[in-house]
Amino acid sequence: MQFKDSQSIYLQIADYVCEKILLGEWKAEQRIPSVRELAVQLEVNPNTVMHTFDFLQQQEIIYNQRGIGYFVTAAAREQALAYRKEEFLQKDLPGVFRNMYLLGMDTEELKPRFEKFIKQNFS
Repeated sequence: MQFKDSQSIYLQIADYVCEKILLGEWKAEQRIPSVRELAVQLEVNPNTVMHTFDFLQQQEIIYNQRGIGYFVTAAAREQALAYRKEEFLQKDLPGVFRNMYLLGMDTEELKPRFEKFIKQNFS
């Protein structure tokens, strides 16, 4: 995984976990990789993954069964969706709007490109 300097690594890992859930790769009540497994897979310090898992537990996206491992909560999809939407609206969208304004673009110009992107990547 390539990490960006603009955001904490633990939050980028949280986004990765949320993406796995939103894409249906990790389903409700499914066991997810352990802290060590994910740290090795993503080539990060296990403490960073532990920080991510603590954060995701606070968001009610995953939970820990002591001695067994971490699992996706029953409401993880909704929780991950709410978390990712809020992050997008607060952090990414203002920059998109600024660029659109500077370039003299309106939302109608984006619609065909968005539809094409969806077809190419998710159909």
